[in-house]
Amino acid sequence: MTLLNKEPVQRVDKLLKKFDENLSVIILDTSARTAQEAASSLGCEVGAIVKSLLLKTENSFTLFLVSGDKKVSLNKVKKILRIKDAAMANAEEVKNITGFTIGGVSPIGHLQKIDTLMDNSLERFKILFAAAGHPNCVFKISFKNLEKITNCIIEDIVE
Repeated sequence: MTLLNKEPVQRVDKLLKKFDENLSVIILDTSARTAQEAASSLGCEVGAIVKSLLLKTENSFTLFLVSGDKKVSLNKVKKILRIKDAAMANAEEVKNITGFTIGGVSPIGHLQKIDTLMDNSLERFKILFAAAGHPNCVFKISFKNLEKITNCIIEDIVE
């Protein structure tokens, strides 16, 4: 069974093709579980890797798309969302909400509809790479197209 036959990867690939038939999942020989591993595997700057981070935000979950060389600021998140508490979702919550395991969480193709915010620092890269449902699968996309396909809100959300 190839990685393209795995259901989470198929979910991502289907949405990519629907959005733009020229976009597709890239299968890597090496792991892209972390931003650093992904950058090494792809030969790009770690900042061009999109981290998809699910946060539990009071009574719901929100996905944050952050550059691989940045950290999400919980204080900024709380201020933007006007909430008192935010924390990283645990592995079980990530799997239940997104349908992906940590290390392969894609910005698209989730099991549930999730509000998404993307950090504006990603705009400094012409090409971005994001997880595609498995630690060895990514996709290549521009900042503007990632904004469109995720229907996200752009904010300054990093430390």
